[in-house]
Amino acid sequence: MAVAFKVTDDEQGALGEWAVLRVSGELDLMTSPVLRQRVHDVVAEGHHSLILDLSEVFFCDSSGVGVLIAARRLIRSCQGRLRLILPDRGADDGSHVNRVLGALGVRRLFDVRPDVESAVTDEAGPLSA
Repeated sequence: MAVAFKVTDDEQGALGEWAVLRVSGELDLMTSPVLRQRVHDVVAEGHHSLILDLSEVFFCDSSGVGVLIAARRLIRSCQGRLRLILPDRGADDGSHVNRVLGALGVRRLFDVRPDVESAVTDEAGPLSA
């Protein structure tokens, strides 16, 4: 059975300052290039404040984590802001991505929020470290 992988665009916040990519399905070796390209496209369009809503991702492997780290690096090179949406409970049985990032010890690299609304309204400085 094939599992649908989707990335949809949105803009949020004052004057649409945040680009939002809502990701659903499995983030793995086959689908991570799609997300990588969408992140590059958003940055090329001039958006340097990016929210990746991963609340509907129910599987993530090392290639998916690699895309998230590459997105962080790209946004940092533009002096931008990257926020991940990883709810405590989401994608049926809890955020798989949250558990994977924690297990790999890289979750601390990301500005993680529970929902898009809090990511848009709660200000923080550019990514550091």
